[in-house]
Amino acid sequence: MSTKKLTSEDYNDYSSTENSPDHDCLSSSPDSSSRSSDNFGNYQRINERTGTTPIETLIHLLKGNIGTGLLSLPLAVKNAGIVLGPISLVIMGVVAVHCMHLLVKCSRYLSAKLQKPYLDYGSVVMYSLEECPNLWLQKHSFVGRILVEFFLILTQLGFCCVYFVFLADNIKQVVDVANATNNNCNQNNSTLESGSMDSRLYMLSFLPFIILLVYIRNLKYLAPFSLLANLAMCVSLVLIYWYIFTSATYTNDLPPVAGWKSYAMFFGTAIFAFEGIGVVLPLENKLEDPQKFPLILYLGMAIVTTLYLTLGVMGYIRFGSEIAGSITLNLPACWLYQSVKILYSFGIFITYAVQFFVAAEIIVPVFVAKVSERWELWVNLAVRTVLVIITWLKHILLSRDNNLICSGIHWAKLPCCNSSMFLHLMCLGYFDPTSGNCDHISWVH
Repeated sequence: MSTKKLTSEDYNDYSSTENSPDHDCLSSSPDSSSRSSDNFGNYQRINERTGTTPIETLIHLLKGNIGTGLLSLPLAVKNAGIVLGPISLVIMGVVAVHCMHLLVKCSRYLSAKLQKPYLDYGSVVMYSLEECPNLWLQKHSFVGRILVEFFLILTQLGFCCVYFVFLADNIKQVVDVANATNNNCNQNNSTLESGSMDSRLYMLSFLPFIILLVYIRNLKYLAPFSLLANLAMCVSLVLIYWYIFTSATYTNDLPPVAGWKSYAMFFGTAIFAFEGIGVVLPLENKLEDPQKFPLILYLGMAIVTTLYLTLGVMGYIRFGSEIAGSITLNLPACWLYQSVKILYSFGIFITYAVQFFVAAEIIVPVFVAKVSERWELWVNLAVRTVLVIITWLKHILLSRDNNLICSGIHWAKLPCCNSSMFLHLMCLGYFDPTSGNCDHISWVH
């Protein structure tokens, strides 16, 4: 969403706490609190006129969760075991959806109480801490905001770093074997690389196109691209499933439970796959009818978890111990399955903009607020350009880990960041499940 919309006469600028309504709202009278809770049942944003439709929001939610991590889940199941892996994936999916729903409920309650159109991640944490009974947490609530925004920026830009690697490696593999690729998909030969242009040059070639893509500052205008990306990734997944289920050989002697050391790798890879929690609140904030978001969330995450479970299990059963870091590396070197890499790369290209949107919403307003209205657009675009270049430079100037999964876990800091985010969400507080409404927030001690 553009900065101009946030500062227009029909819209108050709530991108920072300095421009928020008085904090006295948090210590309002019982009548005021009761009034905000009554309004919560029919929650509608103040001054909000336009936004994304439910279909557009669902598309973005799927786009934000279906990324490179999905292709690595067969390896994750191998690291956990054919029995423990699927059970753990289901549990992690339930926990992820619970945390997402908890975050939205807290945001809606505080938005209604503060009479704001919406709150960002940092504001939800800060105002929640101000509501808690601990005086020290109330006094240092701003620290919670800083920590959550720091982890969000680190996590989302970490995803973007991995996407550069994925795009470069997959397109490089397609180009390297282009002369040897044929239409015979019956040969069970995976793609083999022959020496060619360095992957970093491929990253450089993608850089200007990604910069232009992140100049789209409104999720509504990004929705058509997300739809095309979802279609491309859907076709890719259909081809992957087709190869898995039509192949002649399956591995039956798979360990039900792997070692605990390898289970740590499963946990990191699985958390990497559940990469959509960072986009939940921005999507809910931009939805024109927020009442429909819970249904969108449950439907979208049900689809995502089903994909994770089936591809992870069936991919491991099909390839066994030979499963690679990305299941695309196990596909035959024919044009039909080489197209999987091309289509999925297009999907990841669009996913970059969706994940980047979260970090940009935190960083860009800080710089835009320091300049006059005349320079707002130029500063906005300049900051976005610098952020993209930072994610690109990580792999250009620093030693690059050739293992896509290790690179993702190391640079996105996913186990640390997402665990910290989940812990923060659990500490934010939750609505009393026995009350049936939002009269108060119950705190976890």
